[in-house]
Amino acid sequence: MSTATEHTLHGKLDELTGKVKQTVGEATGNDSLANKGAAQQIKGHAEQVYGSVKGKVEDKVAEFKAEHAATHEQHAHDIREKVVSTSQNVKDRLIDDQNPHN
Repeated sequence: MSTATEHTLHGKLDELTGKVKQTVGEATGNDSLANKGAAQQIKGHAEQVYGSVKGKVEDKVAEFKAEHAATHEQHAHDIREKVVSTSQNVKDRLIDDQNPHN
């Protein structure tokens, strides 16, 4: 399970637990418990938003990577080819310079 999903689920759990605490607190006249429940619900809402945003960002990053993977691979291939070609030219030149018959 991704961390985005974990945050969303944890937020839902906090929201539900907070709702129960608030309801029990209100039913028993325990303002402290009711307030803690309301606060836990707010925390749960925030964590759900965080999980949702995190998931969307992770999706966009994965999408970007997938779209640009081919371009990146081609660019890396081109650089390797240039390096190999340059080293081949250097080798050929050094060998030609050491060969007195040319």
